[in-house]
Amino acid sequence: MVRAIEWVNAGTESHIRLLDQTLLPSEETYLEVDSSDVLIDAINRLAVRGAPALGAAGGYGVALALLEGSRKGWSAAETTAAIDAIALARPTAVNLAWGARRVESVAGGDFDRALAEAHAIAVEDEAANRKLSSLGADWLLARVGDRPLRAVTHCNTGALATTAWGTAYGILHELHNRGKLELVYVDETRPLLQGTRLTSWELKNDGINHVVEVDGAAASTILRGLVDFAVIGADRITANGDTANKVGSVALALACARAGIPFVVAAPYSTVDESTLTGDAIEIEERSDDEVLSFAGVRAAAEGVRAFNPAFDVTPHDLISAIVTEHGVVEADRAPQPLYPATSNG
Repeated sequence: MVRAIEWVNAGTESHIRLLDQTLLPSEETYLEVDSSDVLIDAINRLAVRGAPALGAAGGYGVALALLEGSRKGWSAAETTAAIDAIALARPTAVNLAWGARRVESVAGGDFDRALAEAHAIAVEDEAANRKLSSLGADWLLARVGDRPLRAVTHCNTGALATTAWGTAYGILHELHNRGKLELVYVDETRPLLQGTRLTSWELKNDGINHVVEVDGAAASTILRGLVDFAVIGADRITANGDTANKVGSVALALACARAGIPFVVAAPYSTVDESTLTGDAIEIEERSDDEVLSFAGVRAAAEGVRAFNPAFDVTPHDLISAIVTEHGVVEADRAPQPLYPATSNG
């Protein structure tokens, strides 16, 4: 299984190793990240991405900042500033700040404690992903039918987006392992093509039958009855169940509601932001015009044309059939109750 992020122990030269996802699938190149600035750059340009993977990056980033500060003789204030910059590198994905703050609070400035807690986040994430994948597969087979199913998914939620296994992708993988997955429609996921470049790469490597479709075809695919359910990941889930995910997700939810098929969100509980009550309060990251107006480094639009490039959209909770975490499955009829573990059925 591919590891998108891991810590490499090398004494004072210890560092984070990242698989550079901007180069996939043509190149499998690993980045040796030895400073907070290099990590922030990798996060900003999506060399590492996906909410759970960003949680691990935030955690390991604290350890890296403490090690860097020790090497460079930073003051406590300088180290704190580096940690803050890592935590705030991308605003919509709650796991990044969650991972950084969790490790920072436990470490108390101690590198060894920071690294141990960051490792714990990585281990917990894989366990959570495997648990929620099993729960999600169980729910879908009970809800849709105990037969090979056809799915549509958006963006990338596999091992590349997590510390291991995957979230929404993990459910698909679990169904495949049970012989209950017929076909996956993979949205290309414009403008950076995470579906085409990353999800199809993982599905191919795992031997899972799939086709890539343009984003604009997804709603029609659903309304034509070509899929039995949609499953996506999440970058932030608010207390009432509203969910931020890669832009284009809410269009799938609307089509699923019209077609009467399940629209499922899968994420570890660390993605639930209890302090944000509704999706209206989520800050939506807006990225550069070039991502939309250029392709493979060549400008496709006329000079002077501007772009609107939100990286995420918010799906209201009443369009979501079920939210799956490692704690259980919360169905739509439970919303907008808070998504605390005690309310789950697992």
